[in-house]
Parts: sequence; C-alpha cells; structure tokens
Amino acid sequence: MVNVFQILAPKILTPTGWLYHGYVTIQHDRILSIGQDSDADLPLLTLEEGSLVPGLIDVQVNGGGGVLFNQAPNCQALRTMLKAHAQFGTTAMLPTVITDSIAVMRQAADTIATAIAEQEPGVVGIHFEGPHLSLAKKGVHPPGHIRSLSDAEWQLYRRKDLGIKVVTLAPETVAPELIAALVAEDVRVCLGHSNAESATVQAALNAGATGFTHLYNGMSPLTSREPGMVGTALTDSRSWCGIILDGHHLHPLAALLAYQAKPKGKLMLVTDAMTPVGTEQQQFDFFSGKVVRDGSRLTDPSGSLAGSVLDMITAVQQASQQLGISFAEALMMASAYPADFLGCADRLGRLAPGKQADLVWLDDSQQVRQSWVAGRPFYVHPQSKVAL
Repeated sequence: MVNVFQILAPKILTPTGWLYHGYVTIQHDRILSIGQDSDADLPLLTLEEGSLVPGLIDVQVNGGGGVLFNQAPNCQALRTMLKAHAQFGTTAMLPTVITDSIAVMRQAADTIATAIAEQEPGVVGIHFEGPHLSLAKKGVHPPGHIRSLSDAEWQLYRRKDLGIKVVTLAPETVAPELIAALVAEDVRVCLGHSNAESATVQAALNAGATGFTHLYNGMSPLTSREPGMVGTALTDSRSWCGIILDGHHLHPLAALLAYQAKPKGKLMLVTDAMTPVGTEQQQFDFFSGKVVRDGSRLTDPSGSLAGSVLDMITAVQQASQQLGISFAEALMMASAYPADFLGCADRLGRLAPGKQADLVWLDDSQQVRQSWVAGRPFYVHPQSKVAL
C-alpha cells in the first residue's frame, strides 16, 4: 500500500463548494490537504472525468447482495452487504436489524462488535429498527416480536463495542425517562413506526430523541387538528429526518415539503435497502412470508411496501431531480448530514484536511467508478483502472 499519494480530479466537492482541477493528498488513512498544488515527488492518480466526492453514509441498511441481515447476522453476510452497496457509493453504513427475537439481536450485535474491532471497512455501527414499535404502525415488522423495552434489550443498548448505536422506537411505547436513559448510554434515538400524538412526540424530543426514521412512512400523519408525528417532525428544528426517495415511499411534493420545512442539513437520504440491492433477485423470504420485487418496488403479500431496492447514488440523483436542488446539495444529504446526525462529522462526511479518506469517484454520468475507505481502494468499477 502507498502511504502518501495524490488524486487529481476535474472537480472536488469541498465543504465550501466545488474545487476545479484540484488535488487531494492522502496520507495513510487521512486527507492531508486539498488544493491546486501538486507534488511531483508523490504518486499521482489522475481522474480523466467526473468528480471526487465524500463517501456516502447510509444509516438504514437491512440487506443487499441477496442477504438480509436479520436472516444471516454474521460476518460473511455483512461483507456481502458491504460489497453490494459499495458499487453505489456507500462507504459507511449502519447495518439494520428489523424487529426480531432477542437472540437475533444479540447475534447481530456480536457480529458488529467483531467488525468494529477488526476495523471492517464501511461498518460504523448498528441500527436496531424496533422491536419497541406501535402495532398500529408496524408496517411489515412481525407483530409477534414487537415488545416493550426489557432488561434483555438494555444489555445490548448499553454495550460500548458496537460503534454508533441507533434505535428506532415508538414514543408511545417507551417513556421519556427511558428515552433519556438511552441517550445517556450513547444511543441515538429515532422515532418511527408510531401512531403517537404530537404531545407524545414532543416529549420524546425533549427527552433527547434526535431523529425520525423514514419520514411520512409508518407514522401518524399531519392533520388540521392533530399534527401527529409527521407534523411534529417537520416543525422541529433540532431533529434530523431520513427520507426514502425511491419513487414509491413518498410523493415528490411530500419530499419537497419536507425539504422546505426542515432547516438546512436536517434532511438526510436513506435507502431502507433489502436483499435485492446489487442483484437481479425477484423475491425473498421474509419471516413467515415472501417479499416480491416489481421493478424498483418491494411488497409483501398484502401489498404493503417492504423496504426498498434503492441505492445511495440513485437516492442522490432522485433528490436533485425531485427537490430541484444542486447535485452538490443532494450529495451532502447523503454524506455530511448523516455524519452530523451520527455524531461522526469530525472524521466522516466531508472532504477536508484531517478527515478520514473516504472518497467516491463519479464519472460524468454520475455513476460510481471507484471509492476509497480510509485511503484504501474499497470498490473499483470493472472498467476502471485499479487505483492507488
């Protein structure tokens, strides 16, 4: 491995905007400098087209590459998921455990702990989506596993070897004092799959909840007399909201409303990806039933949406088109803003000196050609040259 090298790119997305015809100098796992000065003594990788952008961060990944993390919460499956999403620009993710038994949750936690200890590229933590949800807004989460917060789950949430911990819960099932206790254990609490009234949601936010899982989907709607979770999320300036821009989970106008309502930097892109991402898989087993793929839409036997086959670079493209925003801003929704939410902006989410060298090379068609994690090649498109 080359310890210090430079990348010359036509465009580089920096925290202040695009830098044209610039150099990124990488030393070991960090960005040493960004500018327009070259160093003839260093190995140089020249990108003939496109742009160099921050690695994309996905906080909600259920599966990919033909595997579902719940069904195979082991290191081999985890690497399969990472490989599947890497081709679409994801350089950091939170593998997500859908509502399940405590045994599955423990096995998934042990797998993530091993990955963190071994510095598995791309793994930064874990997301427990459930099991403390509302039956009324369960979606495709198995009702037999939905339950109250018990000592068994507390033992998992208190662990210090899981990296970044996110828990999605319904605030009507978990009291504000328990939410505050979770936050004290370095858990980032997201609200979702909930039928709560606005006052209950507000109490959870005041207790320390900082996020909303897939805004609009699986939550009490905004109405004229009761703002519900959707209305409270849209008007709360402190919290982050994830949105799934796959063309099925929400109407473009609903997405635009969220973008206009939330302060800049508080809306982030997520995939909620299931097993088919990166494959041609048309159906897969899901607890006691099956999920069927129809193009880019996943549904269970009742016709309910069951996650997505969305990938992060497609989400970025959709954001730019549907919201009428710059491609740079859409990229920030998939990199800088998730890093802010996860509390890892000191090392991830932006290209700047001192940050971890997680980068993605996009061609002129906004497709991923190559990525690096901590300065090392993570994904190389088959038609690209192997880079430093």
